[in-house]
Amino acid sequence: MQIFRGFHHPGIAPACALTIGNFDGVHRGHQAMLALLNNEARHRNVPSCVLTFEPHPRDYFAAVARKPELAPARIATLRDKLTELARCGVDQCVVLPFDARLSSQVPDAFIDNVLVGGLGAKYVLVGDDFRFGAKRAGDYAMLDAAGQAKGFDVARMNSYEVHGLRVSSSAVRDALGRGDMDGVAALLGRPYSISGHVVHGRKLGRQLGFKTVNLRFSHWKPAASGIFAVQVDGLGDGPLPGVANLGIRPSIDPADVNGGRVLLETHCLEWPASLGEEGAYGKIISVELLHKLHDELKYDSLDALKAGIARDCEEARAFFASTRRQTTRDRI
Repeated sequence: MQIFRGFHHPGIAPACALTIGNFDGVHRGHQAMLALLNNEARHRNVPSCVLTFEPHPRDYFAAVARKPELAPARIATLRDKLTELARCGVDQCVVLPFDARLSSQVPDAFIDNVLVGGLGAKYVLVGDDFRFGAKRAGDYAMLDAAGQAKGFDVARMNSYEVHGLRVSSSAVRDALGRGDMDGVAALLGRPYSISGHVVHGRKLGRQLGFKTVNLRFSHWKPAASGIFAVQVDGLGDGPLPGVANLGIRPSIDPADVNGGRVLLETHCLEWPASLGEEGAYGKIISVELLHKLHDELKYDSLDALKAGIARDCEEARAFFASTRRQTTRDRI
């Protein structure tokens, strides 16, 4: 998949089949829409294209209003969103910066400047609740009328449901907030995961006897937080079981290195000897959050923190042992 920041690039295809949205989480509803988009693109012999935004428009408006509580919790980093879009077979993705200029653009100007002039859309697929332009003044009827006048087809896709529940990014956020990882997996069609480069931290974990690999979550408000039993890919020949903390680590001094930033700190229960002590740094890994153990806790001392991590490791081992037993029973 080709990725472009903005649409003023010579590499962008002169025509495309397009869908527009934030696609946070790339859940099963998004996947169904992308499958339809790819099919329509093949029929028209043009590439499929996703137009998305960074930051999330609600992030932008929350910042303008100085009301951070209005910003939505983020399901996925931009990196993970782009990875999932590529996995769905999208040919190109255009990431537009959502700023004052874009937010004030009236619907007709957005159609002319972005959809027609910028991307050469021949087909535009939107969701049933799609709105666009300044003050969300544009709707499906306006887009459909513009398509007939300007030479592109417009289609609308109804909501996607699983077990009677409308699949949406809001539903995924709610499930992550509750720690319902099975529910999240049902909505996403896959386990919830976070990926990225392993970064350096304070190395406190190795002092406590629990070496960790650390990923930064590049948004201040993750939809999930707490302690999880996890599975790590990218460090060895196969997936490794582990226990991870996603959050701001309340037991650590906020002035410390990485202080205040959201980190995913993972202790692998089985560390590959081939990596040595420093072999993980810079590697791209993916961490699947399979089961929530509990919320983040603030410990009064390093000894208490060490004891808490040891308990978490035992709970994670018990989870994996139970999962293996259940898998064996299912096979029988």
